[in-house]
Amino acid sequence: MTQSMTSTSSSTRSAPGQDTGQGGAGSCTELDPTQLLGATIGITSHRRSDELIATFTRRGADVVHAPTMRIVPITEDAALVADTRAAIANPPDVLIVTTAIGLRGWISAAEAHGLDEALIAALADTEVLARGPKARGAVRAVGLSEAWTAASEQTAEAVEHLIAQGVAGRSVLVQLHGAAGLEELEPLRAAGADLRTVAVYRWEPPEDLVAVDRLVDALAARSLDAVTFTSAPGAVALLEAAERRGRLTEVLAAMGGSLIGGGAAVVCCAVGDVTAAPLRAHGIDPLVPDRWRLGALMRCLSAHLAERPRARVATPAGELVLRARAAVLDGRVLDLAPGPLALLARLAAEPGRVVSRAELLSELPAATDGHAVEVVVARLRSALPRSPEGGAMVRTVVKRGYALEVA
Repeated sequence: MTQSMTSTSSSTRSAPGQDTGQGGAGSCTELDPTQLLGATIGITSHRRSDELIATFTRRGADVVHAPTMRIVPITEDAALVADTRAAIANPPDVLIVTTAIGLRGWISAAEAHGLDEALIAALADTEVLARGPKARGAVRAVGLSEAWTAASEQTAEAVEHLIAQGVAGRSVLVQLHGAAGLEELEPLRAAGADLRTVAVYRWEPPEDLVAVDRLVDALAARSLDAVTFTSAPGAVALLEAAERRGRLTEVLAAMGGSLIGGGAAVVCCAVGDVTAAPLRAHGIDPLVPDRWRLGALMRCLSAHLAERPRARVATPAGELVLRARAAVLDGRVLDLAPGPLALLARLAAEPGRVVSRAELLSELPAATDGHAVEVVVARLRSALPRSPEGGAMVRTVVKRGYALEVA
């Protein structure tokens, strides 16, 4: 079982299987169990996190799971029942469906109170607008028909579409998503629409705040190769947690690739432009898949990390790949403590170049003198195989420092 802020090790991952995160029949692809070997990925999502965890671990990664928010259905909420009865008694002229999960949740809540058939019947003559293909699919699944679908998958486009049609005097009901975004709807009210909303689920703080704090610390320390976001509220919650912890500057620098604090950048990946918006507002340019889908995010990030590790060096003992928390040599994860890993990463950053003891000492915050460097280098050498010629992969250059042997 994966728990909050628990690293899911590749040593316990399941056998290679099919990527079920893409959605849709016939869309599965064979997983490569070595594609992400040694990588560590942070996952901030609550809903559907199991799909992300399963796919990344089956591709060889370790996963750190710390949901920054959680989705709570409000099927027993009195306001939702009241809004449902109002929609039945006075059907809207227009219904904007923003999320598939929201519409399905609304119908399920109505069913629990014996109102589902009456609700669907009341909406039969309503002009239904869908905020993207997933919402459109849910509209059709409950027996309704959409009149229009937003190509951008954003509520703002649906609002602009309605205003262009003319909404003065028309009643417009909007199924809210977790991020609410009520300010996006104000142009409808200003244009004369009778605006109503129905909220089917809400975002609440995570159950494990300590796990989120640990994720913030891991980001600040750049000990993750990547972090994923699948909702705008989740992204906002992570940034707010970093600010509370006094580490927002470090986290933004880590995700933005800034040299502040040193170290390689953490790849920030968002499922779509809506999710990416809070990050972009802070100067972060996240990786976003062409299709705003969970499966597309997994494929996009996997390909990115496979092609762009922190370092890749051809050595006499095989290809060396450096990740945030691990090193992989010739397809095998090396057993390295943090100190030896830090020195190997420094040497691999400039393969073949002689790196002085003083430079290596800066990679060991707890160390105070050159002797500590010698001890850690000795540990590193003991963990590395020797070259086919029998030489050490880390070469000593007398009175100058050390160098990583290259092929």
